[in-house]
Amino acid sequence: MTAPTLIATPDPQEWRALVEASPVATAFQTPEMADFLRRQGTAHIAAVGERARLAGVAVTQVQGWGPTRRAIIVGGPLLADDISDDALRLLLTEVRRQHRHCTYIETRNLADYSKWRSCLEAEGFAYQPHYNIWIDTHDPEALLPRMASDRRKNLRQAMRHGATVTDSPSAEQFDRFYAILLDTYRQRAHKPLPPKEFFEALLREPFTRLFAVLAPGGEVIGGQLCAALDNRVLYAWYCCGLDHQYRDLSPSAMANYAAMQYAADHGMRRLDMMGAGSPDDGGYGVRDFKLRFGGELVEHGRFLCVNRRLTYRLGNRAMQLLKRL
Repeated sequence: MTAPTLIATPDPQEWRALVEASPVATAFQTPEMADFLRRQGTAHIAAVGERARLAGVAVTQVQGWGPTRRAIIVGGPLLADDISDDALRLLLTEVRRQHRHCTYIETRNLADYSKWRSCLEAEGFAYQPHYNIWIDTHDPEALLPRMASDRRKNLRQAMRHGATVTDSPSAEQFDRFYAILLDTYRQRAHKPLPPKEFFEALLREPFTRLFAVLAPGGEVIGGQLCAALDNRVLYAWYCCGLDHQYRDLSPSAMANYAAMQYAADHGMRRLDMMGAGSPDDGGYGVRDFKLRFGGELVEHGRFLCVNRRLTYRLGNRAMQLLKRL
């Protein structure tokens, strides 16, 4: 058997074929997403081949700087169902080499990697439990009935009071969406957000869609930015809403419901809510909010490789303190 080899520049057609066949494919490990991220200067790509075909790709986004610098594989690496342990080890070794100066490397899984867990852990990627929520969008008629009764009430009240959604926002409406999103990340999530230019470029890509929620006067009061994996899965990537200021209009709920409807209307099998916290977060409010849309709680976890343990511990401590403010 020919030994697996690293591939410096994966062939786009082979890459696309792997996306079609892989059981863990997501919108974040496609050649189209990789091309976009490379143009933004935030992506690194590692790829491995075996048996004369592409067997694995990891598109890694580097975030932060200095002690906060980290490498994130959003969705988890793209793997052939029958990738060998040798090939996977080679891929992980290359990812670690590329990001040896980062404080840590993390795969944020959006699919089931349990069959590869032992290999990942042997290569220094420790498993971390983490929840996600999948919403079945096969049947448009079943979306509302599966929701919690209070969520249905919120949505009906919002529509009765004049809340609407557009998936073709103007430049001014996008600016308002970004301002709300930026404030959400700074004041509530305490997480960094890419600059506005990143989102402006992202919305020019065919795999993204922004659902902007409008008050009766046309003011943007929230929204949901999604990425699509062809006609298979829609990913709820960035969401925000002025829920306290516009309680009768439930902007965050309206944004999520619009994404659900879009996925159902376009034949997608689910809306992926992209994370619902750790099992240790017993009172995690975001998880409860997302579950009330009638989705399924899944636990595909994350894999974490820490390069600088002291820096990582100090960073975690700082984040915990910020969340308490």
